[in-house]
Amino acid sequence: MQIGEVAERLGLSLRTIRHYEEVGLVVPARTQGGFRLYSEEDVQRLALIRRMKPLGFTLEEMRDLLEITDRLARGDDDPGLLTRLQLFEKTVAERADRLREQLAMAREFAEQLRRQRMNVPKAVSAR
Repeated sequence: MQIGEVAERLGLSLRTIRHYEEVGLVVPARTQGGFRLYSEEDVQRLALIRRMKPLGFTLEEMRDLLEITDRLARGDDDPGLLTRLQLFEKTVAERADRLREQLAMAREFAEQLRRQRMNVPKAVSAR
């Protein structure tokens, strides 16, 4: 798959995908002409990165999780990998909870502003 197809499929910009390549999070194959060719595995890596980004994971944390998932996929039975994966699961749950709390506050704030706007006398709001 070429970079444009990947960008459209995942909703990422070409620049973002190139950045992830530059920092080594994804390494697509290249044609003889130098065009990037992304495998389904590359697309899945980018999808994982895309999910981590809104939760505030750093590039290093992304790299660490990708290493864990790569090693597990290759059949590595190091028990430390599962422990590290569980830590990521816990971190994701905590960060998702924080985001839900922030979203609830944002909704309450929007509702407060709507109520305030609705209580403004007509003469003032027509100005």
